Amino acid sequence: MENNTRYYEGCGKEGPIRCIFFCEFHPTAGPILTCQVPEDFISKDKFEAVSVFLIPKSQLLRSILTITTRTIKILGFPMRIEDKKYPRNAYYFNVCFVCDSWARTVQYESVVKKLSDFLTVLEMENSFLSQREQNQQYATRLREMLLQVLQQLNSSGMCTLFEGSASTHLKVIHQRRGPPLVQDHQVPVFLESPDSFQTDQWDLTTQQVLPFIDGINHVLKIAALADVETNLVKTCLQNLVYYSVVRMVPIFQYSNSYSVTPKLRLLATDVKLQEECIRAVAKSGFQNPNLRDVFRIYCSMKHGTTIKDLCLRFNPQTLRIDEIRLVQFGMLHELIRRVQQYPVLIGNPLEELSRGEASSLYCYFNGQQSYDEICCKVGISSQQLESLIDRDHNVAVVLK
Repeated sequence: MENNTRYYEGCGKEGPIRCIFFCEFHPTAGPILTCQVPEDFISKDKFEAVSVFLIPKSQLLRSILTITTRTIKILGFPMRIEDKKYPRNAYYFNVCFVCDSWARTVQYESVVKKLSDFLTVLEMENSFLSQREQNQQYATRLREMLLQVLQQLNSSGMCTLFEGSASTHLKVIHQRRGPPLVQDHQVPVFLESPDSFQTDQWDLTTQQVLPFIDGINHVLKIAALADVETNLVKTCLQNLVYYSVVRMVPIFQYSNSYSVTPKLRLLATDVKLQEECIRAVAKSGFQNPNLRDVFRIYCSMKHGTTIKDLCLRFNPQTLRIDEIRLVQFGMLHELIRRVQQYPVLIGNPLEELSRGEASSLYCYFNGQQSYDEICCKVGISSQQLESLIDRDHNVAVVLK
C-alpha cells in the first residue's frame, strides 16, 4: 500500500496485477466469489460492496467494466451463456483483474476479454465452469490457470493456456499515449545529441526543421527560419516528441522564474544523475563545474527570483556553468518547473492604454494565457508586455 501514497488515480503509472478472481451468479445466493489468487485478497465485505457491478444488468454484459475503490481497481468483462440446461436458462460469470487504485489498466483490457472468451469456450464444450462443484478437477484446474496468468503476465507480459484441445495466447499490449499538442511558444530540446541519428531517416519536412532546433528557438521562430508552414512544423515536432527525440520546454529568458520540485532531492543521492548533470551544464571549453555549485543554484530557484537575479548573485560563468543548459537540464529531468505568469483584467482598462496597438492585448488578459503565449501571438517582447501591465492597475498577474 506504500505506492498509494506516492501515486494517484489518473497519474498514468502502470502497476502489477495484484489478484485475479472468478465470480459467478448463483441461482439462489446471487453473485458469489468462487475462486481467487492469491487466496483471501478480496474480502467477502469488499466483494459484496461491488458485486452488483461485477454481475451487472444485461445492458452491460460483454463490456469492459472498471470499478475503482479507495485502495483497488477491478477490471472485468462480464459474460452470459444462454442455454436451457442452466437453472435460469443462462450462466453468468466474470473473471476480473485487480490492480492498485492508482494504476493504469487499459493495457489489460484486451487480455481480460480474451481470457473471458477462452473460459466461455471451455464452458460450452464441457461445462468447465458450471460443473466445478461436481468435478473437483475442474475447480483445481481453474485456480491453476488463474495463478499461471497472474504470475506470467506480471513477469513477462504474456501467457499461453492449454486445456484439452483448446488454447489461447495472452499478451499485455502497452499502449503509448499520444504526445500533447505542441504550442507556438514552446521550445524543442534534443534529448540526445543530433549526431546520434541519421537525418536521412526522417521525412523532408523534418530534415528542414532539425537544423534550427537549438534549445533556444521556439516553434514560430523555427517555422520562419525553416520557411515551413507553422502547423507542419508543429506536427513534425509532435512526431519527434512521440519518439523521444525532443521534448518541449518553455522559452528561456533571463526574466523567467522557476521553482524546484520534489525530484530535486534525487540530485543529492543519484550518482548517475549527478554525473549526467555536471556534463550537461558545463560551459563549453571549460572543466566540469562542482556539483555543490550546481545544487546551490537549483535550490535558490523560487517564486519571484529570476534567472537574472541568480546570475548576479552566483555569476555562473565563473563557476563554469552554462545557465541556459542548467535550466534545460532541470526542466528535462523535472528537477525544476517554470513559474508562469497569467495576466487577468479585473476591471476596465485605462482609457489611454486601451487605444492603438495596446488594445489588441487586452483580449488575452483572461488568466488562461501566459506571458509566453501572448508575446508569441502578438509579436512583442516580455519587457514590452510587462511595461504595459505595470502601467494599468486594472490588470493583475497570477503566478502558477
